[in-house]
Amino acid sequence: MLAQVANVFVALMALLHVYILVLEMFLWTSKRGRRAFGTTVEFADASKVLAANQGLYNGFLAAGLVWGLCLGPGGFAVKVFFLACIVVAGLYGGFTATRKILFIQAIPATITLALVVYTQMYSIPVMRCIQL
Repeated sequence: MLAQVANVFVALMALLHVYILVLEMFLWTSKRGRRAFGTTVEFADASKVLAANQGLYNGFLAAGLVWGLCLGPGGFAVKVFFLACIVVAGLYGGFTATRKILFIQAIPATITLALVVYTQMYSIPVMRCIQL
């Protein structure tokens, strides 16, 4: 049951990063994109290529999480890697760009990472732990 909850959180993180991809790659200069990132028309126009590149990276994070989910129980390491990448990126963005990123990316990714690791730790049979 807890594994399914953890996987739902992973899927939600993937969806969030697909949404960020759309905002950065396709809606950056729109009113919705400018409102989401607090930019002016001039700044959005001047930085749209950089934003699209950043959006692509968010797409890679989403793809990695989906890959981890598709691997089933064997996707643990993949999910941990991509969630850790999101935590690091969220912390960096939260301290260098805007604190909002901490609450949108870093904290949800940290909670999801904790769930994934906790689920993995407590799904290993006792005998298998002894044999390790």
